[in-house]
Amino acid sequence: MTRPSHSAPHASTARRITAVALAAGLTLGSGLAAQPAFAVGDGPNYGGNETINTSILSTYDELAAELQKQDAKQSAMELEVIGQTVKGRDIHLAKYISDPENPTILYLTQQHGNEQLTTEGALTFIKSLGSGKMKGVLDGVNILVLPMLNADGAMGDVDFSLEDYIASGDRHLTRYNANEVDLNRDHITKIEPETRALHENVLQAYDIDYMIDLHHQGSRSRADGELVSGSILYPTTPNVDAAVLDGSQRLGSIVYGAIEPTGWGHLGKYVGGTGENIGRNGIAVEYGISTLLFEMRGMADHENPGSVLGQKSNGYLIKQTVTTLEATARAIADGSVETADTTFWDTLTEQSWAGWPAE
Repeated sequence: MTRPSHSAPHASTARRITAVALAAGLTLGSGLAAQPAFAVGDGPNYGGNETINTSILSTYDELAAELQKQDAKQSAMELEVIGQTVKGRDIHLAKYISDPENPTILYLTQQHGNEQLTTEGALTFIKSLGSGKMKGVLDGVNILVLPMLNADGAMGDVDFSLEDYIASGDRHLTRYNANEVDLNRDHITKIEPETRALHENVLQAYDIDYMIDLHHQGSRSRADGELVSGSILYPTTPNVDAAVLDGSQRLGSIVYGAIEPTGWGHLGKYVGGTGENIGRNGIAVEYGISTLLFEMRGMADHENPGSVLGQKSNGYLIKQTVTTLEATARAIADGSVETADTTFWDTLTEQSWAGWPAE
């Protein structure tokens, strides 16, 4: 793919002055109502007393049913099964392709099964694409949403013990797939069925320009002296093409400009590796796709207390996902992503880990 270079400023880099509480009114297909959010930096950590309950999260079956419902309702949407997990669950791709000549973005969630609030946000975003809220956006951008790559890990249907995991509820959620493989370290060998489905039936099948890889990290990472609501990073392998890297950094500018001024969001720069077995790096090199990693704060379940986050924070983390997807879709559709100012990366503070590394 040929990618033009751009330099004119676009996104605001105004810093957050103070944090405010967000009362999120999102209602998801599973009946999960987003909880009132604490101000970023003060959201509940897990110290043994906070509620961590996986039963409020969408199950795989609930997600699949809602996707099928939206497919029936939305004329612009096409639902495709791109493959199956180790345990035989269908992997779904929601497609909005209005014009093959339009730029295309892929939103990928839940490579790690215990990182689910981005999936809840992606489902809300899919619903919004069928409403008047996003009217006209699909005229200028093709959108692919893969809302749950690792369904077995999300359901705790794996061939290893999860008895030390913290959350209560009807299931545990784990980072790994059923074979205890980290899918986000499988982008070179592509051994696992989930990874093969992503590469063969999405990345190789569609002409994709941008991708946001949505994850969760530990709950205690800080930047500028405050706990972050999330962190972002472009490809850091030295093999990435300069134009692809520029596109990644421009995509990050749109996300930063949408989240940082809200008052409830605070972003840091993720500290990630250069290995091309990681999706953010390998996909950028292999396919020439501009990729952005977004690590939301806190996981839904883990054996490490520093990784999970009290569910009162669910509201703003879901809202952060929806805001990210809507802002980037609009920016690609109207072309403003092409002139986004990337200079904020020069001063974006690298977060310091005080929890568990993710990606």
